[in-house]
Amino acid sequence: MRVFLHWGMGLIIVVSGFGQSNPVEARSLLGNPLTRPILDATTAESFAAKLEQAKDVLEGQPLDVEAWIWVGRRQAYLGRYQEAIATFSKAMAIAPSDARLFRHRGHRYLTTRQLPLAIADFEEAARLVEGKSDEVEPDGLPNAQNIPTSTLQTNIYYHLGLAYYLTGQFQKARMAYATCLALSKNDDMWCATAYWHYLTLRQLGEVKEAESLLGKVTPAMTLIENEGYFQLLNAYKHPESLGALLSEKQENALQSTTVSYGIAQGFLFQGDREASLALKRKILESNGWAAFGYLAAEADLARGLERNP
Repeated sequence: MRVFLHWGMGLIIVVSGFGQSNPVEARSLLGNPLTRPILDATTAESFAAKLEQAKDVLEGQPLDVEAWIWVGRRQAYLGRYQEAIATFSKAMAIAPSDARLFRHRGHRYLTTRQLPLAIADFEEAARLVEGKSDEVEPDGLPNAQNIPTSTLQTNIYYHLGLAYYLTGQFQKARMAYATCLALSKNDDMWCATAYWHYLTLRQLGEVKEAESLLGKVTPAMTLIENEGYFQLLNAYKHPESLGALLSEKQENALQSTTVSYGIAQGFLFQGDREASLALKRKILESNGWAAFGYLAAEADLARGLERNP
């Protein structure tokens, strides 16, 4: 079985058994070992070949930061998160002030549940890009139209907001997401950010501001890759549709992982704590532990965050 998910919904997880090793890459926020995802043979071969190509480029250009970044990104796509972190760290000896290195290492600190380190990296990345022009970030896993939808700065603030959200620092998350929304120049980035911003506002009890945000979601929006977030925002506008959305997304394992978390929060907003808890526990039974929805469900359960925003 091969399943794909773009970064905006979490991270690719591809599950199938073909004799690959799966060492422990991290420990969950609940203390459980998280083993390296096992890729299907075709995907593993493709990703490994691209990693070797990236390594060849780096060997010929050892002082090229971009070459280091691609090696780290390719390692992460193979689930070799600790290796990716080490690669980005080594590159910092060459370019200690390159925000891209802190952005990418911070992402993998998030994946491996090293949340304080992730926050430190994203905060440093934000400091390094302050006052500078933004730049489109190339996709390592292109969407169907091969059109990148995020930038260096939106990625920094998007992931910083998530790190704050996961650690219960909701006021800081609110500020990070507000900055990211202001930087978002397309519907995909806006919807991904608006979704987490909405959840953050609800946790803060800012219902009017949250509803005002939903008012900006329109049928005219054009989505390339973040359709799931768009559907969740619409479901929050029409809560009666949450159940139908859950049934639809259960047909796609990755969509289910991330969208299910959004639905679980929707149940919580309606006061149905038990339904929310049950769905979050079900999420943790899946294999998609690198997906942001999985990580958020895990963080909520680890912190006992089950109040009714």
